[in-house]
Amino acid sequence: MSLNITWEFEDSIRTAILSGRIDSRNALLFKETISAGIAESDIALILNFAHIEYISSAGLRIVLQLAKIYRGNKRFAICGLSTEVREVFEISGFDQIITIYGKLDQAKEGVKA
Repeated sequence: MSLNITWEFEDSIRTAILSGRIDSRNALLFKETISAGIAESDIALILNFAHIEYISSAGLRIVLQLAKIYRGNKRFAICGLSTEVREVFEISGFDQIITIYGKLDQAKEGVKA
């Protein structure tokens, strides 16, 4: 299965709604698509993983790179992790360095705070 990305934008918060898989075959496309979809004026980026069934180490690396872009005055969060994908974030320790919310509405409130 491939990766699909759709966008929402509200109150200067850009949300990428992801579906499919993020693996070594599409990690670069994932990075390029997200990078092209964000704007300097965005105050936050949320990656909604609600429909992601798998993420590889290559995908995790891209998520970390995106989180670094949003350090400082901007906010970065992810939400909607399945049990399996959440385990990958926990095993890698990424749950300690990236803010993870259960649902999209929680993520939106969290990045506004």
